[in-house]
Amino acid sequence: TSSKEINLFDPDFLEKVRKIKMPNAKIRLLEMLLNKEISEFKKVNKVKGIEFSERLQKIINSYNERSELDILDYDSIQADTSEQILDLILKLRTEMASFEDLGINYEEKAFYDILDMICKQYGFEFDKDKMLELAREIKKIVDDTARFPDWSDREDIKAQLKMEIIVKLHEFSYPPITQDEVYKNVLEQAENFKRNR
Repeated sequence: TSSKEINLFDPDFLEKVRKIKMPNAKIRLLEMLLNKEISEFKKVNKVKGIEFSERLQKIINSYNERSELDILDYDSIQADTSEQILDLILKLRTEMASFEDLGINYEEKAFYDILDMICKQYGFEFDKDKMLELAREIKKIVDDTARFPDWSDREDIKAQLKMEIIVKLHEFSYPPITQDEVYKNVLEQAENFKRNR
């Protein structure tokens, strides 16, 4: 990386941003930089990238709505919004490194997050260790599929991928109601890896 490139996670840089005297400019700068970082993260982990996009958007929407309504309390609204974005930056940094604590690689973590998201979406419990193992197995299936350069354009290979994923989910007793949903997300993530490798 060139010395001119900004590292959003550098404490010195964040300290400089904190000292910017124009609160609105500070918020817009943080929003722009964090959006850029989230876009990069989406290439690695679509599910979590979207989640962080939504969290940032919620902060910005809230800021825009409140600042229109509450001119008198503008300073504290701006300070609060800056802190919320700075906090989200730290949470993103933690999230980006979280695969290490789980003992899996970042690609396996992307599949783990799909499984976890679907558990939450459908309101069922699933053993975390089993989910880690299942994420590793899904990664192996996807890697095996990705041997074929044109795999994402071939319906026969995608049908094979779907069948193997469904068999694997069944093996792990991952609730069958969600199989199509898991496959759809795994396929999107696999295509994401292919585009961005």
